[in-house]
Amino acid sequence: MSLTNKTIWITGASSGIGEALAMQLSAEGAQLILSARRLAELERVKSNCSNQDNIKILTLDLAEADSLAIKTNEAIALFGQVDILINNGGISQRSLVKDTKLEVDRNLMEVNYFGNIALAKNLLPHMLEKGNGHFVVVTSLTGIFGTPYRSGYAATKHALHGFYDSLRAELEDDGIKVTIAAPGFVKTNVSVNALVGDGSKANVMDDAQANGISAEDCAKAIIKAIQKEKREVYIGKESYGAYAKRFVPGLFARLIKKVKVR
Repeated sequence: MSLTNKTIWITGASSGIGEALAMQLSAEGAQLILSARRLAELERVKSNCSNQDNIKILTLDLAEADSLAIKTNEAIALFGQVDILINNGGISQRSLVKDTKLEVDRNLMEVNYFGNIALAKNLLPHMLEKGNGHFVVVTSLTGIFGTPYRSGYAATKHALHGFYDSLRAELEDDGIKVTIAAPGFVKTNVSVNALVGDGSKANVMDDAQANGISAEDCAKAIIKAIQKEKREVYIGKESYGAYAKRFVPGLFARLIKKVKVR
């Protein structure tokens, strides 16, 4: 599938994987809507992209689900349609279950799950009316298997897998495609901005994150999956974990306790 002239809305576009997607998709000739909370960072990303006349900026906050219906209408109005939504925005976590306040779990779920699906639900009538659309959700391998220090984060990603699998089963025959992209460790600031048990930021780059694949390589894999209209793709050397959990669950359960995830 060619992405030239496709209108693609990217959340979490101000840094990391979202920024890399914006850079590469602009070079592909797509019309882009870049969204995140920080206007200055979105403007910086746009300034580094190709074909800037085909890029619009729309700030939003995924934690404010009630505002996202209006934001969706604004996004559609920018180019007259949205062909692909790349739901990439979110926050991570670095704390043990016993040390994590329930409010942190609620915050993670509000941003990573409810904000995410609110955009999908608000955009869905537009896609159904025009007879086609493509939801691309950037989850995580923790959406396949949980690890230490990621309980709330893993729960949000498992929830996204369930929601989008169901959406696909209901609407694929109506022209609505779903691609779930599940990366392992990617070298971004996701661990620096991750929440710890009391809700504050970790402000530390994990060793595992620092040794992950580049955001650019992750974006390439996601774009390839979009072009091939894949239903699900695992990205990174940690992908073996998804298969280990499925085929040798006992061994996997023993190993995951010992794997260095920080």
